[in-house]
Amino acid sequence: MSVQDYLDKHMLSRKIEDAVNAAVRAKTADPVLFISNHMRKAVPSAITKIRARQILDSRGIPTVEVDLYTNKGMFRASAPSGAPSGMYGAIELRDGDKAKYLGNGVSKAVKNINEKISEAIVGMDPILQNQIDQAMIDLDKTEKKGELGANAILAVSIAACRAGAAEKEVPLYKHIADLSGGGNHVLPVPAFTLISGGKHAGNNLAIREIMILPVGAQTFEEAMQMGAETYHHLKAVVAEKYGPHGCNVVEDGGLAPDITSFREGLDLVMEAIGKTGYPNKLKVAIDVAATDFCIGSKYDLDFKSSKKSGQNFKSGEEMIEIYKELCRDYPIVSIEDPFDKEDWEQVKYFSGLGICQVVGDGLLMSNPKRIERAIQEKACDALLLKVNQLGTVTEAIEVVKMAKDAKWGVVISQRSGETDDSFLADLSVGLATGQIKAGAPCRGERLAKYNQLIRIEEEIGDQTSYVGENWRHS
Repeated sequence: MSVQDYLDKHMLSRKIEDAVNAAVRAKTADPVLFISNHMRKAVPSAITKIRARQILDSRGIPTVEVDLYTNKGMFRASAPSGAPSGMYGAIELRDGDKAKYLGNGVSKAVKNINEKISEAIVGMDPILQNQIDQAMIDLDKTEKKGELGANAILAVSIAACRAGAAEKEVPLYKHIADLSGGGNHVLPVPAFTLISGGKHAGNNLAIREIMILPVGAQTFEEAMQMGAETYHHLKAVVAEKYGPHGCNVVEDGGLAPDITSFREGLDLVMEAIGKTGYPNKLKVAIDVAATDFCIGSKYDLDFKSSKKSGQNFKSGEEMIEIYKELCRDYPIVSIEDPFDKEDWEQVKYFSGLGICQVVGDGLLMSNPKRIERAIQEKACDALLLKVNQLGTVTEAIEVVKMAKDAKWGVVISQRSGETDDSFLADLSVGLATGQIKAGAPCRGERLAKYNQLIRIEEEIGDQTSYVGENWRHS
């Protein structure tokens, strides 16, 4: 084939001429670069290859990582992981081979991506997120993604989302906002974990987390400063009272001193806040995770103590009185999972008191049917969104819309098993959720999200705002 035949076959002469004409009209100072970019835009948008592998998350447990290729380049994503979400959440596919990673390997999920998902979506336009996600859902054919694995599907979905943003030549958060039909970019208030308890820590504190929210900051960067300074003041307070071992951190970076009561932990946090110089700008949130210590209809506040367990049971009504007193005595503005995930009557009553934001995590499991029921019954007024409980970006966008239509707050949440993937940061800005819970201002996999939010704030500049005092109604 001659050069001219080759040019004619691929209509290159016309395409090159169009690129040169465009460069002339633009009066570009670098015609070679301009023509190269112009020609690249003429290449059809399509996923060309997908490659998955098994990596380790922040706990040393396997998870799925995906490299998705288009004509624009390679786009990588990994799936977060947490404790199994039971009968309501999407299913992570694990190998079950106890001889490898104690049964936690994900080679089956990796194989499903490399052999099945790849075949189904190679050739698709990465801009069409909904179609890509639906193709994987249709391929799986199960309600909870148990065939291919939600971990496999989610990693591909996030990678495709990044590729779609690149194809449009816009930031990831902007692409997510476009997918959701929104356009208002706001930086969320971070809920920094300071003290950890529950099943996530080896102390005797029943509740899972005590957090601070820098609602009085003027920018996200200032909020980060407030959070980091408070965290370090707390380390000093804990070291003085409990010794250096009290400063050991758990999976999400929170400190785990040997404390036993709600008030003991809250007093430590308040002492640290008092040393910061801006106590009125910091509010407190707690994640009770009450399902972990609910036995029948009672709550065992000493469930972690072998000597005391069973001696400090509280009824739902007594728990309500405890929460009312805590909200009176401390600047608590949000309580997550104050009751067992099936204790709908108590959570409805407590939410109806309007004392603070009531966040549904175990209550909802990010499940659309559970969310719809909670909206109808007014069981809570905020959604804790864990994307791996759904399995696709599209489904995450849909449940956030449900929550916002109900005038709920939305908290984008980490999992105990994270990677350095910063997708949650862009998701929180793109969906304008107003709140993000990514752990302590400590540990690289947690800071990957917070640091990305600093970059986004810098990039958007005057076109965005930090929600601050409006964190509930972004």
